[in-house]
Amino acid sequence: MSWVLGALLTIAAVYACICLFCFIFQERFIFIRYHASGHHRYRFGGPYSEEWLERDGARLHALRFPAVDARGAVLYFHGNAGGLKRWGRLAARFTQHGYEVLMPDPRGYGKSRGRMSEDALIADALAWYDRLREKWPEEAIVLHGRSLGAALAIPVAAARSPRMLLLETPFANLADVARSYFPFIPYGWLLRYRFRSDERVRGVRCPVYIFHGRRDQVVPYSSALKLYAAIPASTHRELFTFPTGRHNDLYKFERFKEVLRTLLIDGPSA
Repeated sequence: MSWVLGALLTIAAVYACICLFCFIFQERFIFIRYHASGHHRYRFGGPYSEEWLERDGARLHALRFPAVDARGAVLYFHGNAGGLKRWGRLAARFTQHGYEVLMPDPRGYGKSRGRMSEDALIADALAWYDRLREKWPEEAIVLHGRSLGAALAIPVAAARSPRMLLLETPFANLADVARSYFPFIPYGWLLRYRFRSDERVRGVRCPVYIFHGRRDQVVPYSSALKLYAAIPASTHRELFTFPTGRHNDLYKFERFKEVLRTLLIDGPSA
């Protein structure tokens, strides 16, 4: 029996090491960041300007993409991998429909600097929204959150009153995503970043539109369903499902482009 006890102790030790590894290095898995020097110049197909915001000891950076005869503005919170060098090219999806785009890099990404925490990231997102309000009334502001960016867009929408909230491949909470990879880890104890969008979305009053693919290999479709179910019944909500859609290809579907164009030009449904 001694060998059985030894084997169990070995398994327990290995499991404890795995849990400790996940706890210590979780930021590296959640935030796949690439730094950029303050002198870096971005190359996109159209014009842009750089904006800076200082708060809480952090220096935050964003790009603003203008639109001809702009009818409103989109505040775009991008996904967890890469910075504005990668995501900035997506601004054309909105500028072509007459919306200028403000796209910030979270602290730790690109040119943005500052100590990270979930509360700090959400507070930064609110600060960028308020920056946009200096130029645009709230009824002209559209919030767009992509994947992890949806976890920033949702609390902003709950605290403010934008025209609408667009969520592309969102999750209900970060533990859902983590469990889809390693279900045997006790994330309830280990995660310092929980991003409970399923709780925060209950405070959203503007129309909410969710886009998600059934074959999403990063964020389970079931998590998007859970998020959709958490939206108050009194809030207008729609879920657009793409049966063959994955995590990074929804814009390739004509239905996605058409729905996005309709929402931006014609406005939210009643």
